[in-house]
Amino acid sequence: MTSAKYLIIGNSIAAINAIEGIRDLDRKGSIILISDEPSHCYSRPLISYYLGEKLPEDRMSYRDQSFYDDHQIQTFLGRRAVGLDAASKKIILDDRTEIGFEKLLLATGGVPFVPEIRGSNLQGIFTFTTLEDAKNIKEFINANHVRRAVVLGGGLIGLKATEALISLKIQTIIVELADRLLSATLDRTASMIIEHALNHIGCAIMKQNTVKAFIEGKDGRIGGVLLEDDSRIHCDLVIIAIGVRPRIDFVRGTGIEVNKGILVDDMLQTSVKSIYAAGDVVECYDYIIEKQRPMAILPNASKQGRIAGQNMTGAKKEYKGSLAMNSIEIAHIPTVSVGLTDPNLIADPERQKRIEVLESLREKEKIYQKIIIEENRIIGVILIGKIDRAGIYTGLIKDKTDISSVKDHLLKEDFGLLSLPKAYRKHLVTGQGIEV
Repeated sequence: MTSAKYLIIGNSIAAINAIEGIRDLDRKGSIILISDEPSHCYSRPLISYYLGEKLPEDRMSYRDQSFYDDHQIQTFLGRRAVGLDAASKKIILDDRTEIGFEKLLLATGGVPFVPEIRGSNLQGIFTFTTLEDAKNIKEFINANHVRRAVVLGGGLIGLKATEALISLKIQTIIVELADRLLSATLDRTASMIIEHALNHIGCAIMKQNTVKAFIEGKDGRIGGVLLEDDSRIHCDLVIIAIGVRPRIDFVRGTGIEVNKGILVDDMLQTSVKSIYAAGDVVECYDYIIEKQRPMAILPNASKQGRIAGQNMTGAKKEYKGSLAMNSIEIAHIPTVSVGLTDPNLIADPERQKRIEVLESLREKEKIYQKIIIEENRIIGVILIGKIDRAGIYTGLIKDKTDISSVKDHLLKEDFGLLSLPKAYRKHLVTGQGIEV
Protein backbone atom coordinates (compact mmCIF):
# COMPACT_ATOMS: atom_id res chain seq x y z
CA MET A 1 0.00 0.00 0.00
CA THR A 2 1.28 3.46 -0.96
CA SER A 3 1.51 5.84 1.99
CA ALA A 4 2.69 9.31 2.91
CA LYS A 5 3.32 11.37 5.99
CA TYR A 6 0.88 13.97 4.66
CA LEU A 7 -2.08 13.17 2.44
CA ILE A 8 -4.16 15.96 0.88
CA ILE A 9 -7.46 15.47 -0.91
CA GLY A 10 -8.16 18.44 -3.15
CA ASN A 11 -6.17 20.62 -5.52
CA SER A 12 -7.58 24.12 -5.15
CA ILE A 13 -6.43 27.11 -3.12
CA ALA A 14 -6.74 25.50 0.35
CA ALA A 15 -4.80 22.41 -0.74
CA ILE A 16 -2.03 24.37 -2.45
CA ASN A 17 -1.59 26.68 0.53
CA ALA A 18 -1.53 23.66 2.84
CA ILE A 19 1.36 22.23 0.82
CA GLU A 20 3.23 25.50 1.22
CA GLY A 21 2.36 25.57 4.94
CA ILE A 22 3.79 22.08 5.36
CA ARG A 23 6.94 22.95 3.46
CA ASP A 24 7.39 26.08 5.60
CA LEU A 25 8.18 23.75 8.50
CA ASP A 26 8.91 20.32 7.04
CA ARG A 27 11.03 20.20 3.89
CA LYS A 28 11.33 16.41 3.65
CA GLY A 29 8.11 14.77 4.85
CA SER A 30 6.40 12.88 2.02
CA ILE A 31 3.24 14.45 0.57
CA ILE A 32 0.60 12.84 -1.66
CA LEU A 33 -2.12 14.91 -3.33
CA ILE A 34 -5.33 13.39 -4.72
CA SER A 35 -7.76 15.27 -6.95
CA ASP A 36 -10.69 14.10 -9.04
CA GLU A 37 -9.85 16.86 -11.52
CA PRO A 38 -7.12 16.06 -14.07
CA SER A 39 -5.82 19.64 -14.30
CA HIS A 40 -2.85 21.35 -12.71
CA CYS A 41 -3.95 23.75 -9.96
CA TYR A 42 -5.89 26.64 -11.48
CA SER A 43 -7.88 29.66 -10.31
CA ARG A 44 -11.57 28.75 -10.24
CA PRO A 45 -12.75 32.39 -10.49
CA LEU A 46 -11.10 32.53 -13.92
CA ILE A 47 -13.23 29.84 -15.56
CA SER A 48 -15.73 32.47 -16.73
CA TYR A 49 -12.92 34.30 -18.55
CA TYR A 50 -11.84 31.01 -20.13
CA LEU A 51 -15.40 30.27 -21.27
CA GLY A 52 -15.80 33.82 -22.57
CA GLU A 53 -12.56 33.45 -24.56
CA LYS A 54 -10.83 36.24 -22.66
CA LEU A 55 -8.16 34.00 -21.13
CA PRO A 56 -6.42 30.88 -22.48
CA GLU A 57 -6.14 27.77 -20.35
CA ASP A 58 -2.37 28.08 -19.95
CA ARG A 59 -2.83 31.38 -18.05
CA MET A 60 -5.28 30.02 -15.48
CA SER A 61 -2.73 28.38 -13.21
CA TYR A 62 -1.67 30.36 -10.13
CA ARG A 63 1.45 28.26 -9.52
CA ASP A 64 4.23 27.28 -11.93
CA GLN A 65 3.89 23.99 -13.78
CA SER A 66 6.88 22.78 -11.75
CA PHE A 67 5.05 23.38 -8.44
CA TYR A 68 4.46 19.71 -7.62
CA ASP A 69 8.05 18.73 -8.45
CA ASP A 70 9.49 21.74 -6.62
CA HIS A 71 7.59 20.75 -3.46
CA GLN A 72 8.22 17.01 -3.89
CA ILE A 73 4.55 16.09 -4.27
CA GLN A 74 3.32 12.75 -5.57
CA THR A 75 0.05 13.44 -7.39
CA PHE A 76 -2.97 11.32 -8.23
CA LEU A 77 -4.81 13.66 -10.61
CA GLY A 78 -8.08 12.62 -12.19
CA ARG A 79 -8.56 10.09 -9.39
CA ARG A 80 -11.45 10.15 -6.93
CA ALA A 81 -11.28 9.22 -3.26
CA VAL A 82 -14.36 7.08 -2.51
CA GLY A 83 -13.67 5.83 1.01
CA LEU A 84 -11.95 6.82 4.25
CA ASP A 85 -10.97 4.42 7.02
CA ALA A 86 -10.10 6.85 9.79
CA ALA A 87 -9.10 4.12 12.27
CA SER A 88 -6.65 2.49 9.86
CA LYS A 89 -5.57 5.84 8.43
CA LYS A 90 -6.11 5.03 4.80
CA ILE A 91 -8.00 6.37 1.77
CA ILE A 92 -9.55 4.19 -0.93
CA LEU A 93 -9.56 5.47 -4.51
CA ASP A 94 -12.11 4.75 -7.24
CA ASP A 95 -9.91 1.95 -8.64
CA ARG A 96 -9.63 0.41 -5.12
CA THR A 97 -6.07 1.65 -4.64
CA GLU A 98 -5.38 2.24 -0.94
CA ILE A 99 -3.22 5.12 0.28
CA GLY A 100 -2.12 5.39 3.87
CA PHE A 101 -1.31 8.55 5.83
CA GLU A 102 -0.07 9.92 9.12
CA LYS A 103 -1.88 13.26 8.71
CA LEU A 104 -4.78 13.92 6.35
CA LEU A 105 -6.20 17.19 5.03
CA LEU A 106 -9.70 17.26 3.57
CA ALA A 107 -9.82 20.16 1.11
CA THR A 108 -12.56 18.72 -1.05
CA GLY A 109 -14.36 22.04 -1.59
CA GLY A 110 -17.99 22.23 -2.57
CA VAL A 111 -20.38 20.66 -5.04
CA PRO A 112 -23.06 22.47 -7.03
CA PHE A 113 -26.58 22.17 -5.68
CA VAL A 114 -28.72 20.69 -8.46
CA PRO A 115 -32.43 20.43 -7.64
CA GLU A 116 -34.60 17.61 -8.95
CA ILE A 117 -36.25 19.05 -12.06
CA ARG A 118 -38.15 17.06 -14.66
CA GLY A 119 -36.12 16.65 -17.84
CA SER A 120 -32.71 17.18 -16.21
CA ASN A 121 -31.27 14.28 -18.24
CA LEU A 122 -31.40 16.33 -21.46
CA GLN A 123 -28.16 17.27 -23.18
CA GLY A 124 -27.12 20.90 -22.80
CA ILE A 125 -27.73 21.30 -19.05
CA PHE A 126 -24.57 22.10 -17.09
CA THR A 127 -23.22 23.31 -13.76
CA PHE A 128 -20.38 25.86 -13.67
CA THR A 129 -17.81 25.41 -10.93
CA THR A 130 -14.82 23.71 -12.54
CA LEU A 131 -12.58 24.04 -15.57
CA GLU A 132 -14.03 20.78 -16.88
CA ASP A 133 -17.50 22.34 -16.68
CA ALA A 134 -16.29 25.31 -18.73
CA LYS A 135 -14.66 23.03 -21.31
CA ASN A 136 -17.82 20.93 -21.64
CA ILE A 137 -19.99 24.05 -22.06
CA LYS A 138 -17.62 25.49 -24.67
CA GLU A 139 -17.61 22.21 -26.61
CA PHE A 140 -21.42 22.04 -26.52
CA ILE A 141 -21.77 25.65 -27.68
CA ASN A 142 -19.43 25.10 -30.61
CA ALA A 143 -21.04 21.81 -31.64
CA ASN A 144 -24.64 23.00 -31.42
CA HIS A 145 -24.48 26.63 -32.52
CA VAL A 146 -26.07 27.85 -29.27
CA ARG A 147 -27.85 31.17 -29.62
CA ARG A 148 -29.99 31.43 -26.46
CA ALA A 149 -29.24 30.37 -22.89
CA VAL A 150 -30.93 30.33 -19.50
CA VAL A 151 -28.88 30.73 -16.33
CA LEU A 152 -30.73 29.40 -13.30
CA GLY A 153 -29.48 31.43 -10.34
CA GLY A 154 -28.44 35.05 -9.90
CA GLY A 155 -25.58 34.63 -7.44
CA LEU A 156 -21.86 35.06 -8.04
CA ILE A 157 -21.48 31.93 -10.17
CA GLY A 158 -24.60 32.66 -12.21
CA LEU A 159 -23.57 36.23 -12.97
CA LYS A 160 -20.05 35.28 -14.05
CA ALA A 161 -21.46 32.54 -16.28
CA THR A 162 -23.87 35.12 -17.74
CA GLU A 163 -21.07 37.53 -18.58
CA ALA A 164 -19.13 34.76 -20.32
CA LEU A 165 -22.16 33.81 -22.43
CA ILE A 166 -22.90 37.41 -23.35
CA SER A 167 -19.29 37.90 -24.44
CA LEU A 168 -19.88 34.96 -26.81
CA LYS A 169 -22.90 36.84 -28.20
CA ILE A 170 -25.36 34.35 -26.74
CA GLN A 171 -28.67 35.87 -25.68
CA THR A 172 -28.96 35.12 -21.96
CA ILE A 173 -31.83 35.14 -19.50
CA ILE A 174 -31.26 34.89 -15.73
CA VAL A 175 -33.97 33.17 -13.68
CA GLU A 176 -33.67 33.97 -9.97
CA LEU A 177 -35.93 32.80 -7.14
CA ALA A 178 -35.14 35.73 -4.84
CA ASP A 179 -36.35 39.30 -5.27
CA ARG A 180 -32.88 40.49 -6.33
CA LEU A 181 -29.56 39.38 -7.77
CA LEU A 182 -26.68 38.50 -5.45
CA SER A 183 -29.20 38.22 -2.64
CA ALA A 184 -26.63 36.70 -0.26
CA THR A 185 -24.36 39.75 -0.41
CA LEU A 186 -26.23 42.77 -1.81
CA ASP A 187 -29.34 44.68 -0.79
CA ARG A 188 -32.09 45.75 -3.20
CA THR A 189 -30.49 49.10 -4.04
CA ALA A 190 -27.15 47.56 -4.94
CA SER A 191 -28.82 44.79 -6.90
CA MET A 192 -30.89 47.33 -8.85
CA ILE A 193 -27.72 48.96 -10.17
CA ILE A 194 -26.33 45.59 -11.29
CA GLU A 195 -29.65 44.60 -12.88
CA HIS A 196 -29.84 47.81 -14.91
CA ALA A 197 -26.26 47.33 -16.10
CA LEU A 198 -26.99 43.74 -17.18
CA ASN A 199 -30.14 44.86 -18.98
CA HIS A 200 -28.02 47.45 -20.80
CA ILE A 201 -25.72 44.76 -22.23
CA GLY A 202 -28.66 42.63 -23.36
CA CYS A 203 -29.34 40.31 -20.43
CA ALA A 204 -32.96 39.69 -19.40
CA ILE A 205 -33.72 38.95 -15.73
CA MET A 206 -36.72 37.10 -14.32
CA LYS A 207 -36.90 37.38 -10.51
CA GLN A 208 -39.08 35.57 -7.98
CA ASN A 209 -39.43 32.68 -10.39
CA THR A 210 -37.73 29.35 -11.00
CA VAL A 211 -37.62 26.40 -13.40
CA LYS A 212 -40.01 23.51 -12.76
CA ALA A 213 -39.28 21.50 -15.92
CA PHE A 214 -36.84 21.31 -18.80
CA ILE A 215 -38.41 21.00 -22.25
CA GLU A 216 -36.93 18.62 -24.80
CA GLY A 217 -35.85 19.99 -28.16
CA LYS A 218 -34.16 18.11 -31.00
CA ASP A 219 -32.21 14.87 -30.58
CA GLY A 220 -32.47 14.73 -26.80
CA ARG A 221 -31.11 18.25 -26.32
CA ILE A 222 -32.56 21.03 -24.21
CA GLY A 223 -35.16 23.08 -26.09
CA GLY A 224 -36.52 25.32 -23.38
CA VAL A 225 -37.61 25.70 -19.75
CA LEU A 226 -41.02 25.78 -18.09
CA LEU A 227 -41.12 28.25 -15.21
CA GLU A 228 -43.05 28.11 -11.97
CA ASP A 229 -45.53 30.68 -13.28
CA ASP A 230 -46.13 28.39 -16.33
CA SER A 231 -44.37 30.71 -18.75
CA ARG A 232 -41.89 29.17 -21.18
CA ILE A 233 -38.48 30.26 -22.43
CA HIS A 234 -36.90 28.78 -25.55
CA CYS A 235 -33.19 28.08 -25.11
CA ASP A 236 -30.37 25.90 -26.45
CA LEU A 237 -28.35 25.78 -23.21
CA VAL A 238 -28.98 25.88 -19.45
CA ILE A 239 -26.45 26.59 -16.72
CA ILE A 240 -27.57 25.68 -13.19
CA ALA A 241 -25.94 28.08 -10.73
CA ILE A 242 -28.17 27.95 -7.68
CA GLY A 243 -25.37 27.51 -5.19
CA VAL A 244 -22.59 25.31 -3.84
CA ARG A 245 -22.66 23.03 -0.80
CA PRO A 246 -19.70 21.60 1.15
CA ARG A 247 -18.65 18.21 -0.24
CA ILE A 248 -19.23 16.12 2.88
CA ASP A 249 -20.78 12.88 1.57
CA PHE A 250 -17.30 11.37 1.47
CA VAL A 251 -16.86 11.62 5.26
CA ARG A 252 -20.30 10.56 6.47
CA GLY A 253 -20.08 7.54 8.73
CA THR A 254 -16.33 7.94 9.33
CA GLY A 255 -16.58 9.48 12.79
CA ILE A 256 -15.81 12.97 11.50
CA GLU A 257 -18.45 15.37 12.82
CA VAL A 258 -20.36 17.32 10.20
CA ASN A 259 -23.25 19.77 10.09
CA LYS A 260 -23.69 21.68 6.85
CA GLY A 261 -19.94 21.36 6.49
CA ILE A 262 -17.11 19.58 8.29
CA LEU A 263 -16.73 20.84 11.86
CA VAL A 264 -13.22 21.86 12.91
CA ASP A 265 -11.56 23.33 16.00
CA ASP A 266 -9.37 26.44 16.20
CA MET A 267 -6.45 24.44 14.79
CA LEU A 268 -8.61 23.29 11.84
CA GLN A 269 -8.51 19.71 13.13
CA THR A 270 -11.67 17.67 12.77
CA SER A 271 -13.23 15.56 15.54
CA VAL A 272 -10.85 12.77 14.48
CA LYS A 273 -7.26 13.26 15.59
CA SER A 274 -4.71 13.74 12.78
CA ILE A 275 -7.42 14.62 10.23
CA TYR A 276 -7.76 18.29 9.28
CA ALA A 277 -10.07 20.20 6.94
CA ALA A 278 -9.87 23.57 5.21
CA GLY A 279 -11.59 25.63 2.56
CA ASP A 280 -15.13 25.50 1.25
CA VAL A 281 -15.81 22.09 2.83
CA VAL A 282 -15.65 23.37 6.43
CA GLU A 283 -17.94 25.29 8.71
CA CYS A 284 -15.96 28.16 10.17
CA TYR A 285 -16.71 30.81 12.75
CA ASP A 286 -18.07 34.03 11.29
CA TYR A 287 -16.96 36.55 13.89
CA ILE A 288 -19.39 39.22 12.71
CA ILE A 289 -22.57 37.11 12.77
CA GLU A 290 -21.07 35.15 15.70
CA LYS A 291 -21.91 31.63 14.53
CA GLN A 292 -20.47 28.70 12.60
CA ARG A 293 -21.41 28.50 8.94
CA PRO A 294 -19.98 27.49 5.55
CA MET A 295 -18.21 30.41 3.86
CA ALA A 296 -17.03 29.57 0.34
CA ILE A 297 -14.63 32.49 0.00
CA LEU A 298 -11.17 32.28 -1.56
CA PRO A 299 -9.19 34.41 0.97
CA ASN A 300 -10.56 32.35 3.87
CA ALA A 301 -9.73 29.07 2.11
CA SER A 302 -6.21 30.30 1.40
CA LYS A 303 -5.54 31.22 5.03
CA GLN A 304 -7.14 28.07 6.40
CA GLY A 305 -5.07 25.91 4.08
CA ARG A 306 -1.75 27.39 5.19
CA ILE A 307 -2.62 27.18 8.89
CA ALA A 308 -3.89 23.61 8.54
CA GLY A 309 -0.73 22.61 6.70
CA GLN A 310 1.50 24.10 9.39
CA ASN A 311 -0.51 22.44 12.14
CA MET A 312 -0.22 19.07 10.41
CA THR A 313 3.55 19.32 11.00
CA GLY A 314 3.02 19.88 14.73
CA ALA A 315 2.67 23.66 14.88
CA LYS A 316 -0.04 25.25 17.01
CA LYS A 317 -1.37 28.01 14.77
CA GLU A 318 -4.84 29.25 15.64
CA TYR A 319 -7.45 30.13 13.03
CA LYS A 320 -9.39 32.99 14.58
CA GLY A 321 -12.43 33.00 12.34
CA SER A 322 -13.64 34.21 8.98
CA LEU A 323 -14.92 37.43 7.49
CA ALA A 324 -17.31 37.36 4.56
CA MET A 325 -15.75 39.19 1.59
CA ASN A 326 -16.70 39.34 -2.08
CA SER A 327 -15.23 41.40 -4.88
CA ILE A 328 -16.61 41.03 -8.37
CA GLU A 329 -17.04 43.15 -11.48
CA ILE A 330 -20.36 42.70 -13.26
CA ALA A 331 -21.20 44.45 -16.54
CA HIS A 332 -18.19 46.76 -16.02
CA ILE A 333 -19.38 47.78 -12.53
CA PRO A 334 -17.00 46.87 -9.68
CA THR A 335 -18.63 45.67 -6.48
CA VAL A 336 -17.30 44.89 -3.02
CA SER A 337 -19.14 43.53 -0.01
CA VAL A 338 -17.52 42.86 3.36
CA GLY A 339 -18.86 41.52 6.62
CA LEU A 340 -22.54 41.71 7.52
CA THR A 341 -24.56 43.22 4.67
CA ASP A 342 -27.96 42.00 5.85
CA PRO A 343 -28.76 42.86 9.50
CA ASN A 344 -31.59 40.31 9.38
CA LEU A 345 -28.98 37.55 9.61
CA ILE A 346 -28.47 38.52 13.25
CA ALA A 347 -30.78 36.30 15.30
CA ASP A 348 -30.62 38.36 18.49
CA PRO A 349 -33.35 41.09 18.34
CA GLU A 350 -31.56 43.15 21.01
CA ARG A 351 -28.42 43.17 18.90
CA GLN A 352 -30.44 44.20 15.84
CA LYS A 353 -31.60 47.29 17.72
CA ARG A 354 -27.99 48.42 18.01
CA ILE A 355 -27.49 48.42 14.23
CA GLU A 356 -27.08 51.75 12.43
CA VAL A 357 -26.95 52.10 8.64
CA LEU A 358 -25.29 54.86 6.59
CA GLU A 359 -26.10 55.05 2.85
CA SER A 360 -25.18 57.14 -0.17
CA LEU A 361 -26.68 56.63 -3.64
CA ARG A 362 -25.66 58.47 -6.82
CA GLU A 363 -27.91 56.63 -9.23
CA LYS A 364 -26.84 58.38 -12.44
CA GLU A 365 -23.20 57.60 -11.70
CA LYS A 366 -24.04 54.02 -10.66
CA ILE A 367 -22.39 54.58 -7.30
CA TYR A 368 -23.80 53.20 -4.06
CA GLN A 369 -22.15 52.99 -0.64
CA LYS A 370 -23.61 51.40 2.47
CA ILE A 371 -21.97 51.06 5.87
CA ILE A 372 -23.45 48.98 8.71
CA ILE A 373 -22.38 50.04 12.19
CA GLU A 374 -22.86 48.45 15.60
CA GLU A 375 -21.89 50.35 18.75
CA ASN A 376 -19.53 52.66 16.83
CA ARG A 377 -17.79 49.82 14.99
CA ILE A 378 -18.22 49.01 11.31
CA ILE A 379 -19.46 45.45 10.83
CA GLY A 380 -20.40 45.53 7.14
CA VAL A 381 -19.93 47.42 3.89
CA ILE A 382 -21.42 47.39 0.38
CA LEU A 383 -19.62 49.38 -2.33
CA ILE A 384 -20.90 49.62 -5.90
CA GLY A 385 -19.15 51.55 -8.66
CA LYS A 386 -16.64 53.26 -6.37
CA ILE A 387 -14.57 50.78 -4.37
CA ASP A 388 -11.31 52.65 -3.68
CA ARG A 389 -11.95 52.76 0.10
CA ALA A 390 -12.67 49.04 0.42
CA GLY A 391 -9.30 48.37 2.03
CA ILE A 392 -9.76 51.07 4.65
CA TYR A 393 -13.26 49.91 5.59
CA THR A 394 -12.15 46.27 5.70
CA GLY A 395 -9.28 47.17 8.02
CA LEU A 396 -11.63 49.01 10.34
CA ILE A 397 -13.92 45.95 10.44
CA LYS A 398 -11.09 43.51 11.14
CA ASP A 399 -9.55 45.72 13.83
CA LYS A 400 -12.92 46.49 15.45
CA THR A 401 -11.96 50.15 15.48
CA ASP A 402 -14.08 52.73 17.27
CA ILE A 403 -15.17 55.07 14.47
CA SER A 404 -17.26 57.47 16.59
CA SER A 405 -14.88 60.37 15.88
CA VAL A 406 -15.15 59.93 12.08
CA LYS A 407 -18.66 58.48 11.69
CA ASP A 408 -20.00 61.64 10.05
CA HIS A 409 -17.18 61.58 7.49
CA LEU A 410 -17.24 57.91 6.45
CA LEU A 411 -19.19 58.54 3.23
CA LYS A 412 -17.78 61.96 2.35
CA GLU A 413 -15.72 62.37 -0.81
CA ASP A 414 -12.59 63.40 1.07
CA PHE A 415 -12.66 60.49 3.52
CA GLY A 416 -9.43 58.52 3.49
CA LEU A 417 -6.53 57.30 5.59
CA LEU A 418 -5.78 60.77 6.89
CA SER A 419 -9.34 61.04 8.22
CA LEU A 420 -8.68 58.29 10.75
CA PRO A 421 -7.42 58.86 14.30
CA LYS A 422 -3.66 59.37 14.45
CA ALA A 423 -3.14 56.36 16.73
CA TYR A 424 -4.86 54.09 14.21
CA ARG A 425 -2.88 55.54 11.29
CA LYS A 426 0.35 54.74 13.11
CA HIS A 427 -0.93 51.21 13.65
CA LEU A 428 -1.40 50.87 9.86
CA VAL A 429 1.62 52.67 8.49
CA THR A 430 5.07 52.66 10.07
CA GLY A 431 8.56 53.06 8.72
CA GLN A 432 11.52 55.40 8.53
CA GLY A 433 10.60 58.76 7.03
CA ILE A 434 6.84 58.12 7.12
CA GLU A 435 4.71 60.75 8.82
CA VAL A 436 1.04 59.93 9.46
